[in-house]
Amino acid sequence: MAITDWPKGERPRERLLMQGAAALSDAELLALFLRVGVRGKSAVDLARELIARFGSLARLFAAAPAELSSVVGIGRAKVAQLQAVLEMARRALGEALHQSVPLSAPEAVRDYLRLHLAGLPCEVFFALWLDAQNRLIIAEELCRGTLTRTSVYPREVIKQALAHNAAGVVLAHNHPSGACEPSSADLRLTRTLKQALELVEVRVLDHFIVAGAANPLSFAERGLLM
Repeated sequence: MAITDWPKGERPRERLLMQGAAALSDAELLALFLRVGVRGKSAVDLARELIARFGSLARLFAAAPAELSSVVGIGRAKVAQLQAVLEMARRALGEALHQSVPLSAPEAVRDYLRLHLAGLPCEVFFALWLDAQNRLIIAEELCRGTLTRTSVYPREVIKQALAHNAAGVVLAHNHPSGACEPSSADLRLTRTLKQALELVEVRVLDHFIVAGAANPLSFAERGLLM
């Protein structure tokens, strides 16, 4: 049955306008973006199928354009629109961080990191460089691949800190496995970077682990920034 044949009170668009976007499921929100389904499937059916295929919205958003466009009903135009929507969301959250002190807006930091890191198929190491007032200077990717002391080089991290004239940093990386708990390697790497950056008077204020739809884990909140 087409969505237009549903009772008005059950249609995603009408429900969003009456109850707000938070009232809709992931599939219903994605269906509003898709607008139409394919033969035999409504937009909501197609949205549910997409989320099931990729595992989550985060993994769907992180999928490669070729992988997305291989799905019936998702052409190049839809892929381009999806990438544009995600980039607008990233830029809007980035502007919010630039206009405030990230440490005073932890949820904005978590949302920003989720959009950049959740659902990626490989581990990515990220840094939010901060000035002396803990305001965001720039956010950048420092490393991609398995994170170990030999892949995240302290001297390269220090080089970037000095290049941005940073006084502090919030570190972050993702766990493609979906587990938020830090590994022993994560703890060792954090200690190594913290000690190295202290030599150039750059404070490590936090380290987040992003994993799927879970709330990113904060080392500072866990008391792990020893």
